[in-house]
Amino acid sequence: MAKKMALGRGLGALIEDAEKVNESGSSINEIEISKIVANPYQPRTKFDDEALNELAASIKEIGIIQPITLRKIDGDEYQIIAGERRFRAAKIAGLTTIPAFVRVANDEGMLEMALVENIQREDLDAMEIAFSYQRLIDECNLTQESLSDRVGKKRSTVTNYLRLLKLPARIQKGIVDKDITMGHARALINIQEEDIQLLIFDEILKNDYSVRKVEEMVRNYNEASTPKAKEKKLKPEKYPKEFQDLKDHLKKFFNTNVDFSMNDRGKGKIVIPFKSSKDLERILSILDNLES
Repeated sequence: MAKKMALGRGLGALIEDAEKVNESGSSINEIEISKIVANPYQPRTKFDDEALNELAASIKEIGIIQPITLRKIDGDEYQIIAGERRFRAAKIAGLTTIPAFVRVANDEGMLEMALVENIQREDLDAMEIAFSYQRLIDECNLTQESLSDRVGKKRSTVTNYLRLLKLPARIQKGIVDKDITMGHARALINIQEEDIQLLIFDEILKNDYSVRKVEEMVRNYNEASTPKAKEKKLKPEKYPKEFQDLKDHLKKFFNTNVDFSMNDRGKGKIVIPFKSSKDLERILSILDNLES
């Protein structure tokens, strides 16, 4: 069976799926920059100023190598389907026109083409990809399976990105700001409690924990939180009779419940609780009398 091509067929295949018409055959048009408007479906939320200026310098030197892709809208205006970064850099470089392919697509086709094309860009952060996946599902009526075919990714990969949207907003921002990696985030997803997720997130920032360390922390937490582990914690500790007798004696001596614990190697501790400062003075008085 021939392997199903997704984006390997290129953006043209997506355009053909969305009522596309090439206004001027395969030729490239020079479009006035003043007539071009930004793409409302652009998934990238941040454009690095330094990188844009570097691209602008390159455009001044050698021009635009790859034309942008536009669709014609009302009047003489054009809307960007793909290539907003090149468009922005061209404006910085002082260009008045820009080479472009002009297409016709409806809004849904426009959204799908723009999102899918941009998802393939390596400079999108994980949250931008996750939001783009969710928009494709919600607004283009795609299932996770059809979405994975569209973007050429395994369904498990798509699922992992979508799960990021369930994380607290502060952790999502940490992903965008590159405070943590996708690996850290995927580990945190495996904890149900939001407060614990945030607690571990703060520990990552404080101690610069590796992904492997966080995975270990999450695994240990989940193992300790299983019903079996909780049941084990609730079981009363059993000590030899002489130790139980000692505990009972201390309880009577100090007239308070005494916490007595000991591990398998014989190490342990005795905790004498008090209810108030007055009660503490009473216990300290007993201890003073023992010294004298």
